[in-house]
Amino acid sequence: MTQKRNKRAHLTIEGRVQGVCFRAFTAETARREGVRGWVRNLDSGDVEAVFEGTESAVSKVVAACYKGPPGALVTNVKLKWPEYKGEFETFSIRY
Repeated sequence: MTQKRNKRAHLTIEGRVQGVCFRAFTAETARREGVRGWVRNLDSGDVEAVFEGTESAVSKVVAACYKGPPGALVTNVKLKWPEYKGEFETFSIRY
């Protein structure tokens, strides 16, 4: 039997990522994959997100963030893999 490994990802997404529905796109993708966490805009113009879930689900959401929604232009993604905490019950957009 294969055990599903839980992972946590912390991303800072740079480029044209505000004003293009990036947060809504990210939230929809995360919820569809069963990933928990949050996404928010930063004053710098970047978007920050934290994802928790199974390794495969988190990887899918992370991959989607490298492209983003139509209208976005992702120029860089800073990706860290901190220790899984299991602290979220849902996925939310933070303001």
